[in-house]
Amino acid sequence: MRAWAVVETGQPLQEIELPTPEPKGAEVLLEVTHAGVCHSDLHIWEGEYDLGSRGKMRLTDRGVKLPLAMGHEIVGRVVKLGPEAEGQGSKVGDIRVVYPWVGCGKCAICQRDEENMCPSGRSLGVYQNGGYATHVLATHVKHLIDIEGLDPSLAATYACSGVTVYSAVNKLMPLEPDEPVVLVGAGGLGLNAIAILKAIGHRRICVVDVAEDKLAAAKQQGATDTVLASDEGTAQRIVEACGGPVAGVVDLVNGTQTARFAFEALRKGGKLVQVGLFGGEMTLPLPLMPIRALTVQGSYVGNVKELRALVDIAKQGKIPAIPIENQPQRNADAVLQRLRAGKITGRVVLVAG
Repeated sequence: MRAWAVVETGQPLQEIELPTPEPKGAEVLLEVTHAGVCHSDLHIWEGEYDLGSRGKMRLTDRGVKLPLAMGHEIVGRVVKLGPEAEGQGSKVGDIRVVYPWVGCGKCAICQRDEENMCPSGRSLGVYQNGGYATHVLATHVKHLIDIEGLDPSLAATYACSGVTVYSAVNKLMPLEPDEPVVLVGAGGLGLNAIAILKAIGHRRICVVDVAEDKLAAAKQQGATDTVLASDEGTAQRIVEACGGPVAGVVDLVNGTQTARFAFEALRKGGKLVQVGLFGGEMTLPLPLMPIRALTVQGSYVGNVKELRALVDIAKQGKIPAIPIENQPQRNADAVLQRLRAGKITGRVVLVAG
């Protein structure tokens, strides 16, 4: 198979040939038709995460091996099923979105279909080759979800940005529909979060970003309020826009500065859900945590049950589409560099051909 792979961290992706995998057991081989380019791919390409005063966490130390075809927002056409996958809901020729956040497949966590929490993760596009390739191997037929009636470019984004924000938003619920929810970041994740909040009936959505054009896109997507972030005063501007301190913030950037102003904007009993991987560290005033009954919670992507539920909502026509730009697979490196430069609104999806 052909892949557009990270051969050396921080260097341009290279088009290389890799062995086409042969499906075994309940595995399924798909021909990739669509693959979203996600901001977390940048961290994999760079090869490390910023842990603030703790230094850098290198992905090679966590078992990431190069060369690697990234890409975890994958839609593909089934081309071959392993012997145990036959008759399990997918057949050759079917178009499916692939759940990528797979674990060992054997532990109690995986058996509960909560593989994103498995301590032995094997995520597609991270620990094994993903969608920046002509083919991808799904580790189990249960990870394939029917997207009939949906735009496959948009459906691809549900495998990461969609299910990630769906899981994060649900960690804030239940909230009254007119209780402001704050989203930090108006990229692909932020726009999908607006769409999903609207789909579940939430009416008050405040979006924070450093870029005016991103805030304009958020407003067009359905945000009721927007706040331009800066070095000083962002928390106060959030409070003013929302009519007071807020019950819930989803930080889709999650850097040192965003974590600080997101925390400062919380009301008593408020919750900050941290999603992004921008990096840095957060210092908390410990007495305020119990005095104000605050919660700071991480949220790592979502599980396959949540992805199935999200696709079902999308099939009902309840989720507004986000801006999608299609680019041929061979442009993977150029798209990655555009994303790095902050020059993408919504999502770019690589398409075969």
